[in-house]
Amino acid sequence: MVELLSSAGISFVAYLLVFGGAAVACFVSATRLTRIDDPDTRRGLVALLLTSSGWATAHVAFLLAPSASLKHAFYLIGLVVGLSAVGAWLYFCSAYTNRSLHRQPIYRRVAVGVFLVIIAVKLTNPLHNLYFTAEFVTTPFPHLSVTHQLAHWLVMGFSYALSLVGYFMLLEHFTQVQYKTTPVLGLVGITGLPIVFDIIGFTTPYLIDITYEPVGVAIFAVGVAFVYLDTFQAIQLAGGHDEPVILVSADDRIRDYNDRATDLFPVLADKSALGEPLWSILPTVTEALDRDRSIIERDRDGETRHYRVSENPFTARQADLGRLLVFADITDRERYRRELERQNERLEQFASMISHDLRNPLNVAMARVEMANDEYDDENLATAENALDRMARLIEDVLELARHGQPIDDTELVSLSTIARQCWEMVDAPDAEIILEDDLSFTADEARLQQLFENLFRNAVDHGGSDVTIRVGALDESAGFYVEDDGVGIPAEERDDVFETGYSTAQEGTGFGLAIVKEIVDAHEWEITLTDSDSEGTRVEITGVNRAD
Repeated sequence: MVELLSSAGISFVAYLLVFGGAAVACFVSATRLTRIDDPDTRRGLVALLLTSSGWATAHVAFLLAPSASLKHAFYLIGLVVGLSAVGAWLYFCSAYTNRSLHRQPIYRRVAVGVFLVIIAVKLTNPLHNLYFTAEFVTTPFPHLSVTHQLAHWLVMGFSYALSLVGYFMLLEHFTQVQYKTTPVLGLVGITGLPIVFDIIGFTTPYLIDITYEPVGVAIFAVGVAFVYLDTFQAIQLAGGHDEPVILVSADDRIRDYNDRATDLFPVLADKSALGEPLWSILPTVTEALDRDRSIIERDRDGETRHYRVSENPFTARQADLGRLLVFADITDRERYRRELERQNERLEQFASMISHDLRNPLNVAMARVEMANDEYDDENLATAENALDRMARLIEDVLELARHGQPIDDTELVSLSTIARQCWEMVDAPDAEIILEDDLSFTADEARLQQLFENLFRNAVDHGGSDVTIRVGALDESAGFYVEDDGVGIPAEERDDVFETGYSTAQEGTGFGLAIVKEIVDAHEWEITLTDSDSEGTRVEITGVNRAD
């Protein structure tokens, strides 16, 4: 009898240690997982560990409770908390595999509705006993033996079916990377292993009939939090992109890559590349990262495609662990850029040729007309002199238009107030006034930006009068700035035309001023909008600038 009591006591203590240890392990691991960078993954995994910790704690209380009624109450609590762990598991799996299922309102509402229905069935079990019945037994130690009924097995099957969905998400994600996923895959497998103990407890007297899932989750939590956290995050990073990605360690060795990277670089198909220096396996990538424009060319399906290489630090909220290299296919954009460069080069060559061939005879004509006008003071000669001056301005504007339409390679940090003040000094309008409302720092090609402001200022003076007031300031609601005046404004029906080459309402205008402004804006990849100012004048808004916050 003493031997039996001793054996029963050992078994009882063993259960307390197993479930108590699982509760503590899950809780401690949850506090450590704040180091996970992705907020949704962190939130889902922490919720899984806390619900599993609560589930295991309910088991401990169920075993220790001094009365059958208390044991019954703690068992019900465990059922409720355990069901919520299924939702946390699915949330974690969706977030970790970079899906958006956990963010969909419809899925959330359905999940909450199903959860409440099942909880209602569980909590009302004393009224209908459709979920379980219980009786006090003494083997292998005194405890409340639970006999599960049909409702339990239906809910259990439904819960495991949902859990399998999460497993498939993870397995699919793991197959997309080349890194050694075995450790994390093994930890994921352990979370499902306790079903074996559930079956043994139900079919044999060797284990008590209780759910053992918190034990599997505890082992998974300890493994991820204390042993394989960096691997856990590396797998998520490498498998979380539609583009080819390569994860490089702090010492520039290839740590992981996804299947798309293997397609782009066949040399990676041999997993021996893992652990090797990046420069020895992919020297073209290393060279591209050292250039100002990190672009590489690859032959794919008989055509040359262009990829921009961007690098993002991988820190995991601790020491630098390396970089994530992402290869974005920009073939169409690069082809357009190169074609635009060729067109602009031809345009500038043509404009320069026309300018050179016209300037010499134009200068001769201007000199002769000026001499004749000085001698005869004829009205017709004065008109001819004005026409020749207009031709000279047209030539200069054509050259400016060709020059400012070219793509921008280099930019620098500029100050809105500083550059506006400098450009205003180049405008001959002593009666006009400029007011600088506020400042903005952003990146731009300074020379072209100066031409933009000078053209806007001259346009305001030409159309708004010599005593016009111009205001310059930053836009509050977007990254951009405005230039407005208190002149006569531009009718709404004409605003689509003012940026066209040759369009002008001023008698002496060439029609190139605002066209050049539009070319400069387009070259910066900004947006320009024309509207009314508060004083019913013209307001030009330019948005999309790269602010220096």
